[in-house]
Amino acid sequence: MQFVGFIGLAQTESVDPVDSVLERLGETFGQTPWFGWIALFGFLLGGVVVGKLVAVGLKRWSERATRGGWQGQAALAHAGETPVVIVLTTLGLTLGLAWINMSESVAMFMARCVSLLYTIAFAWFLYNMVDLFDLLLRKLTARTKSSLDDQLVPMLRRTLRLFLIVLFVMFTAENIFGADITAWLAGLGVAGLAVSLAAQDSIKNIFGSITVMLDQIFGIGDRIQFDGRDGNVEEIGFRSTKVRTLEGELLTVPNAKFVDGSVLNVTRRPCIRRVMNVTITYDTPLEKVERAVEIIKGIFAEPDIASPFVQKFPPRVAFDALNSDSLNIKVFYWYAPSSDYWGYLDHAQKFNLRLMREFEKEGIEFAFPTQTLYLAGDSKRALRVGTEKLVTDGGAAPVGQDAAGRSDPEQLFGHASRLSPDAP
Repeated sequence: MQFVGFIGLAQTESVDPVDSVLERLGETFGQTPWFGWIALFGFLLGGVVVGKLVAVGLKRWSERATRGGWQGQAALAHAGETPVVIVLTTLGLTLGLAWINMSESVAMFMARCVSLLYTIAFAWFLYNMVDLFDLLLRKLTARTKSSLDDQLVPMLRRTLRLFLIVLFVMFTAENIFGADITAWLAGLGVAGLAVSLAAQDSIKNIFGSITVMLDQIFGIGDRIQFDGRDGNVEEIGFRSTKVRTLEGELLTVPNAKFVDGSVLNVTRRPCIRRVMNVTITYDTPLEKVERAVEIIKGIFAEPDIASPFVQKFPPRVAFDALNSDSLNIKVFYWYAPSSDYWGYLDHAQKFNLRLMREFEKEGIEFAFPTQTLYLAGDSKRALRVGTEKLVTDGGAAPVGQDAAGRSDPEQLFGHASRLSPDAP
């Protein structure tokens, strides 16, 4: 019964007892009676059996909770399945060691082993409980319309589990094995500084991913336009974001680029605005121009055309410009929902066909870039050619002749180019 208080020895002694344990194992076997070993075996076996039974009960509880939709209870029961086996087995080992006659060094070594097992069980339970934390976060974020839960929650789960592993290693090293972690932390600090200097771009990308998620610049599935590329976001990682372009390629963009540049989120636009110029020819009578404006407004009033319009943004039609080669009618309208781009194209096609049919019925012609040349034979714009005299030192001479009476083409064509079509 010399095992009483052996756990406290692990906290007061800091000398490594491994060598001493090897020397005194013979004494332990020689001084312990046979019923002590039977008690150790019995308690250890009982701990394993009871632990397995409790684990089976927790597993069935988890399965029933899952079928009943109680996700929290299922996660809690699942988290304790393996740790409870370790705890009850270690408890059986602790009770059994009380019947073993051990020296001080052996008792201290076993105390550290028992403490390590309890710490592993507790750390394992906390590691599994991260699933419950993840479930609670998902329920909270599911109440919002944001896609933040698809991006931030998995990252928090992985970060928390990594933090628990580091914390467990440091606690075990200092409190069980008596290591001085102060030097470790100092060394890790220097190493971390060197790594951070060598991996500046990677760190910038990590902070870029945090900025993307906190500012909600875009989410998974959103269509974005960035740096001349257009595509849908498929994955947001710690370092980069994967974008599937409209051409089908998979584009990997470092997250720091989204912080430094501008990103156009096409998915989050409330509607699709269409701006079009309906151009008609200059020889269209004024009555036809007014009729063209009325036709376009009438098409917008038709139920099958007006149904997808945004109510607070009614269509706008105006005869707004006299272009160099056409009369321009400016048309604005807003289409919703913005996510249905193919529906928008079908609607635009329907409107265009209706417009062409109505213009064809009214005899209104669409304009296209042209140039008009007026010739001398045009009856509406008659070209009249007259003559004038050029005054020189020798007197007057007919146009097209010099003072000596010879033909001068330069004077002839130069004079004709100065005559306007309407000259008398």
